[in-house]
Amino acid sequence: MATWNSRGLRGSTLEDLINRTNEKYLEGHLCLIQKIPTPITPVEFDKDSRTIRLAYFDQKSTVDYIGTVQGIPVCFDAKECASDTFALSNIHPHQVAFMEEFERQGGVAFFIIYYTGRNLFYYLRFKKLLEFWVRKEEGGRKSFRFEETEEEYFIKPRGSLLVPYLDALNTDLKLR
Repeated sequence: MATWNSRGLRGSTLEDLINRTNEKYLEGHLCLIQKIPTPITPVEFDKDSRTIRLAYFDQKSTVDYIGTVQGIPVCFDAKECASDTFALSNIHPHQVAFMEEFERQGGVAFFIIYYTGRNLFYYLRFKKLLEFWVRKEEGGRKSFRFEETEEEYFIKPRGSLLVPYLDALNTDLKLR
């Protein structure tokens, strides 16, 4: 069984906060966003506790969340970062390809990054991610620094909304 600090549970706190925010958004009829489970095939079971002890991933997952915000298709992924440098190796080429096609089809793709050391949430526009991605592909930095983030896309918790990302999405939509 995974322990609290295992690699497999990284990001689960952020996802819990996003899930609670999505519930509040749904209660207010603002959006319908679903968490996409990663498909697994169980290999070993504990019959007494009816839990899966060993499993493998069926396929590469694309994004953590997908849905619609007032008729606008959105997809996003949640990532945590303990330092001021975000390694692009945390994002996989198949995720970039999926998000690129999602935007080509008229949707909005983005990342929510939680800078744990700063206790800050950040909305990373897909367009901005592509700038970093292309730089990496052309032999440049394989990461981006906190100083390269866009200040207007920091997400500040308010009230019962723990990660109110719709404000940043609205800013993103205005600048398209």
